Amino acid sequence: MGHQHEAGSGTLSTLVAGAVIGAAGLAWWLLNEADRRRRIGQQRAMLHAPRMQDGSEVLEHDENCLLEQRVERLNAEIARVRAQLERLGSED
Repeated sequence: MGHQHEAGSGTLSTLVAGAVIGAAGLAWWLLNEADRRRRIGQQRAMLHAPRMQDGSEVLEHDENCLLEQRVERLNAEIARVRAQLERLGSED
């Protein structure tokens, strides 16, 4: 019976050691992943920093506004032409 107690104790200590090693490995991986994401964030910030300093962000916003205005005008013209076509179709 002493042999079974020693085997059970050895199995338990092996499980605990495995859990500790697994937890340490998971913690190491999580820290590495957080560090990698932080570095990627810094690299992206560095890529955008020159654009923000030279004012091109503002120009890009203005270009988007102009594009939106053009799309709105085109949609208005399309609606006007559609209404004309409907009127022509109802006259026949």
